[in-house]
Amino acid sequence: MFKQRKNKTFNYQSRFSKDNDVDLEVSNQKEFASKWKQGSKRKMGSAMTMRTLIFILVLLLICMYLLEKKYM
Repeated sequence: MFKQRKNKTFNYQSRFSKDNDVDLEVSNQKEFASKWKQGSKRKMGSAMTMRTLIFILVLLLICMYLLEKKYM
């Protein structure tokens, strides 16, 4: 009468399985190295951006001070 849903199936492979331990270790090391490189690039970019923003803020404060002195 009504169509019943089929159970979902997943291709799950346990994280700590005994199969392919050597392959997993090598792939994990490669993944770690690539994530480390990507993370360090992001941090440097954000540090440069923060440094630039602080520099612009200081320049803006100096300009505001000079303009206030000039017109008062």
